[in-house]
Amino acid sequence: MTDAIRIYIAGDSTAASYPADQAPMAGWGQMLGAMLTAEAEVRNHASCGRSSKSFIAEGRLKPIAERLLQGDYLFVQFGHNDEKPDEQRHTEPFTTYLDHLMQYIAAARKKGAVPVLFTSVARRHFDADGQLLATHGDYPEAMKKLAAEQDVLLIDMEAKTGELYRKLGPEDSKRLFTWLEPGEHPNYPDGAQDNTHFNERGAMEVARIAAAELAALCPGLSHYFRKVQ
Repeated sequence: MTDAIRIYIAGDSTAASYPADQAPMAGWGQMLGAMLTAEAEVRNHASCGRSSKSFIAEGRLKPIAERLLQGDYLFVQFGHNDEKPDEQRHTEPFTTYLDHLMQYIAAARKKGAVPVLFTSVARRHFDADGQLLATHGDYPEAMKKLAAEQDVLLIDMEAKTGELYRKLGPEDSKRLFTWLEPGEHPNYPDGAQDNTHFNERGAMEVARIAAAELAALCPGLSHYFRKVQ
């Protein structure tokens, strides 16, 4: 019998958990618990619209830092909103973005927990020729640089989700996102064409990607995952 551990998630809307009145929109962190055995618990603190900066400024890291125990994990995924121009959220990739990410790493390590960095999931943004375009600028590379320098485990979700979208193609990849026709779902009477936020199916697929990567790259965590299909 293994000791129970907790996985805390600090992130943005693509990882967040959504209430019933926003279904079928869902985040991959919302689905991650389905990949785990009973000895692990997901505590998803990811919140819509937050950047690495605003999450801290709003006091959202503090309760996580206080509750972390030795052997727990802190998953950190920011970038989507660090790109935004407003002062409350914006960071620069190779300077203030990394400064804020270091605060998450330090909070985890102070308690003997394990930080894991996740690059931002890719947006579904295909050009007229059907090529998937990168939309996150230098943020993923900056995070990779920090992970290498600080010896922190990194999951390249931008690359892995991009592979999934390319495999499905411009049309079929819509089935992963909150794309709805008018009247198709009572929560979205006017329909939706959202290329950033997943539906429940998409969130589950992305959670499977995260679980598979974690199981392969993090031996200390691998036995907490059910066999990833």
